[in-house]
Amino acid sequence: MGFVLPVVVLSILFAALAAGLLVAERLLVNYGVCTIDINAGEKELEVPGGQHLLSALYSEEIFIPSACGGRGSCSYCKVTVLSGGGPVLPTETPYLSRSEVRNNVRLACQVKVREDLNIRIPEDLLHVQLFSAVVESTRELTHDIKEIRLKLLEPEQISHRPGQYVQVQAPSPEGPVYRAYSISSPVYETDMVQLVVRLVPGGIGSTYLHNLEVGDPVEFTGPFGEFELNEEPDVEIVCVGGGCGMAPMRNIIYTVYDRWPDRTCWLFFGCRTTEDIFYLDDFEELAEKHPNFHVIYALSDQLHPGEEWDGETGFIHLSADKYLEPGVPRQAFLCGPPPMIEAVTEVLKDKGLQDEDIFYDEF
Repeated sequence: MGFVLPVVVLSILFAALAAGLLVAERLLVNYGVCTIDINAGEKELEVPGGQHLLSALYSEEIFIPSACGGRGSCSYCKVTVLSGGGPVLPTETPYLSRSEVRNNVRLACQVKVREDLNIRIPEDLLHVQLFSAVVESTRELTHDIKEIRLKLLEPEQISHRPGQYVQVQAPSPEGPVYRAYSISSPVYETDMVQLVVRLVPGGIGSTYLHNLEVGDPVEFTGPFGEFELNEEPDVEIVCVGGGCGMAPMRNIIYTVYDRWPDRTCWLFFGCRTTEDIFYLDDFEELAEKHPNFHVIYALSDQLHPGEEWDGETGFIHLSADKYLEPGVPRQAFLCGPPPMIEAVTEVLKDKGLQDEDIFYDEF
């Protein structure tokens, strides 16, 4: 016990010193107005120096993905800093590969704007917008998954690619934070955004969304994401997911059959029990209209006494292996936990798909 008090005192002194240094920097150091050159002159900003790059970009309505509120713990806010960013910080190195460091990739939330900067960001991010919406409806899909439909107010329309996501602004004790959720509504529904959200115990974003009521206001930025749907109708589409990984799959499937009614598409969806099944009736109805749409749900847990199920059982990668013939031109979209992604990817590569044919989102 004799060592506890000195350690506590020392910790408080270090925290006070760090806070004092931050205050001193803000009061004593004036970096003036700094210029941020984006994509070799495509866009040029003048911002007050002293703030972090992520905040500076947000103040100019350039919305870089960030799920941790700028705390340097999510690694979503990666940008290429060609000059003016200073050395890579220890807070960044855990989230950057050696290749990224060599290519000047940085975390925007950790780079301080102290001088003029030259940066490069994906072109899509220059078109990301801040949306204001209102809750149009909510629906319980399972005991912990909810469907939430957001009616757009400003702007009134959204344009997105199948499989992209938005970042919803949620309140927290430390101020607003952003959390990423895939868009489950198809691209032709331009006046609204639908989300499929699993309630995570203690989760800031999911708790906020699950407690929303009809008429409540919501703000989000988007769209984000690198999914790119193959436009060749002869290329089959394979969608594999589980739980709230359904969201981008629903978006992709309904978009595909709106554009290509005869295209072949597979949906493999993993559930633990029959209580985790949702949207199956909707997809079976869609399959009746489009015979080339194949719907396979599988249960991974053993059935309880009296529980009825005549579909597939076992982990979902086993169903994909069972039904997919090798050597067929395909593109795949996967959304689920890392072990599922890894197992399904191995199956797909055995069937002849290459890395560039497989898009995935882990959660």
